Amino acid sequence: METLKEVRESETADRAAGRIYCANCVHCKLVPTPAHGTGRYYLRVRCDAGKWKKKLGEEKIYKYFTVARRAIESCDAYEDMGDPREFMRDLKKSLPDKDEIYTV
Repeated sequence: METLKEVRESETADRAAGRIYCANCVHCKLVPTPAHGTGRYYLRVRCDAGKWKKKLGEEKIYKYFTVARRAIESCDAYEDMGDPREFMRDLKKSLPDKDEIYTV
């Protein structure tokens, strides 16, 4: 687990590098993906603007608990949802540590 000092240093370095976090964009959507068994699912994230693509052009979907790691230098579809520093701090506190199965 990162310490508060490490989180702040990381955020400062990201801002200095001009990186933006996909999780703070209005196009970053949380979607349920069926798991093994009836009424069970995983949470995944996708880019509603279609910016996350695999090499062959398919849509890339990421595991929910990794969404705070998705950062890029620029994106023409990026629309922030507020102060990125505060948003990312709160998001990192609330994300699960691993991929979890949810039930309906």
